[in-house]
Amino acid sequence: MSYPLVHDLAAEGIPVRLTCGVLGFSPQAYYAWLAAPISPRDLEDAYLSNALIDAHSDDPEFGYRFLADELQRTGLSAGERRIWRLCSQQKLWSTTVRKGRRGSGKMPGPAVHDGHLQRDFTAAAANQVWVTDITEHPTAEGKVYCCAIKDLFSNRIVGYALDERMTARLAVTALRTAVARRRPKGVVVVHSDRGSQFRARTFRAVLAAAGLQGSMGRVAAAGDNAAMESFWALLQKNVLDRRRWRTRDELHNAVVLWIEHTYNRRRQQRALGKLTPVEYELAFTSQAAVAA
Repeated sequence: MSYPLVHDLAAEGIPVRLTCGVLGFSPQAYYAWLAAPISPRDLEDAYLSNALIDAHSDDPEFGYRFLADELQRTGLSAGERRIWRLCSQQKLWSTTVRKGRRGSGKMPGPAVHDGHLQRDFTAAAANQVWVTDITEHPTAEGKVYCCAIKDLFSNRIVGYALDERMTARLAVTALRTAVARRRPKGVVVVHSDRGSQFRARTFRAVLAAAGLQGSMGRVAAAGDNAAMESFWALLQKNVLDRRRWRTRDELHNAVVLWIEHTYNRRRQQRALGKLTPVEYELAFTSQAAVAA
């Protein structure tokens, strides 16, 4: 950072040799920098830093090791020590924070959308309000994470995704599935909590591309997304806690079967007049307006 200072002082008429002597390096080093102000490695670090910033904005929970994996997927390769150094310089820390003996937790992130529901979990028509959230459950192989999206008009699960990692990609896949299935014509409010997956740049990009309106609840206010909490309670009771799961694939298949076969098409709901979500939509919505 001293070389630009020498350059500025030289423009004001102060001899380069004098300034370099005061700052403690040779004029030759300054002239070498002047011939090539940015070294090839510095330029490469800049490209890597930009890629790390993009990857971290997508998944703020990722530490430097996961970010290194993400860079390799995009064709950029660098050692973990170098990635750690660049992350330290850019302050790209994981949002997962240790809290001493009390265990670990996550710092709530800032909302990127206003809250539009105000705990009013009703909708006058299909594809007006969707709510979404993520849950997890262990297997002998490790955890399975599920992101689901529910239409508040019929309580139908219109999109979901399961994966072994809780990343922005999980939420993006669920949202893209919902958009592809429903093909909404007007603006749909998509309400979530302030999880990093829903604040990610990629998730917001899908919202914008599909013409959807994001909405977020308050910090530490589970009631702001109670409609999804009730669905998770049903999933927990009817699938997740019914047995011990040996593999991720085993649990994945059980969740998909329950959502598609049982919850959406067979389980009657009193709030829907003892109709299933699919029956309710067929009864109160023209068939052309609701995708299968």
